[in-house]
Amino acid sequence: MKVSADSGDLIVTYALGSCLGIAIYDPVACVGGLLHVMLPLAEIDPVKAKKSPYMFVDTGVPELLTECYKAGAEKENLVIKAAGGSCLKDCEKEDYFQIGKRNFIMLRKILWKNGLLMKSYDIGGNGSRTMFLDIGRGEVTVRSAGILQRI
Repeated sequence: MKVSADSGDLIVTYALGSCLGIAIYDPVACVGGLLHVMLPLAEIDPVKAKKSPYMFVDTGVPELLTECYKAGAEKENLVIKAAGGSCLKDCEKEDYFQIGKRNFIMLRKILWKNGLLMKSYDIGGNGSRTMFLDIGRGEVTVRSAGILQRI
């Protein structure tokens, strides 16, 4: 996880397969953050969750929100975007645990409980993604299969 109020910063997260990249941005305060989560629920490994809360959707997203608020972001201004949640196997035959799908469902639940909605997302499919958050412009872009697109 990384949060910044420096308009010159470009925050990047790589290798989003079943993982999610979650970008939060306040265009008024020019504050944003990017979180890379791996699993939906911290209850699977409470010891690891205590050491690395950003690894899990249910513990990482609240931490990201808290750090953005500390840096000056306001809840009513937040723009939230997400990418990832892919299935990198033969999804019909081998995706027993459906981690990507469960990560996205957990993200939506946490946002809903906090009175927040996503503006856009690039979720699913079967490829890996790289996600970029430009703090100065508030733009979120995603590169997948060599193609760069703004979400």
